[in-house]
Amino acid sequence: MRPADRVLARECAVALSFDGATQAVMMASPVALEDFALGFALSEEIVASPDQITAIERVEHNTGIEMRMWLAAPVGARLAARRRAMVGPVGCGLCGLDSLAAAERPLPPLPACGLRVTRAEIVRAMSDMRAVQTLHSQTGGTHAAGFWTPGKGLGTLREDIGRHIALDKLIGARARAGADLSGGIVVMSSRLSIELVQKAVLARAPILAAVSAPTARAVATADAAGLTLVAWARGERCEVYTHPHRIAGTTGGRDAV
Repeated sequence: MRPADRVLARECAVALSFDGATQAVMMASPVALEDFALGFALSEEIVASPDQITAIERVEHNTGIEMRMWLAAPVGARLAARRRAMVGPVGCGLCGLDSLAAAERPLPPLPACGLRVTRAEIVRAMSDMRAVQTLHSQTGGTHAAGFWTPGKGLGTLREDIGRHIALDKLIGARARAGADLSGGIVVMSSRLSIELVQKAVLARAPILAAVSAPTARAVATADAAGLTLVAWARGERCEVYTHPHRIAGTTGGRDAV
């Protein structure tokens, strides 16, 4: 055996605080944390729009990084009334919720949209994502979430050691640009679990596609919310689990294309 150099993925504790009180502590990749902070605030429905956050400040500590957010007065008052403490490890976006009911919060149905894509476009979107996963290429240990639109390709991509944090970063990046996830495909390098579906729906994504398997609860949640869920998108094939009308050439139910 010969010694070899290998780049390892970095992770650190990231505390997300609102109006001086910590809301969550996550282990995350220490990049694009402003996007993460905003995306988390939107995904957790702490704010409804970026302008409800008056300032975001990054503060370095010996033990990690704190992302401090300051809220407009009415929003801050509402959060104080429902505050919860939440500490989550890398693999889970639902750890630390203060009630079982909060894990399956009601989601608004997605608005009707005219987006319709082909199997070839899904294949291209996944391929485009893989081609620009810089952190993964260096370390082999991170996930990615990207936004792909027909005719434009991959517009935004964010990476992190946690799949749900990668999606929060994508949501935050789009929100900072004055946009959501409607009008295109959200592509991910992970399995599909319920928290990813919840985040995608709240960000108004009509299609969520990933390289690995969905969970049963993710499928049920996507179906109820009107989200098209595409899994096992590898090579030239993928499986459509819900709302196949947005994928040309598919029919009802789970459909391998």
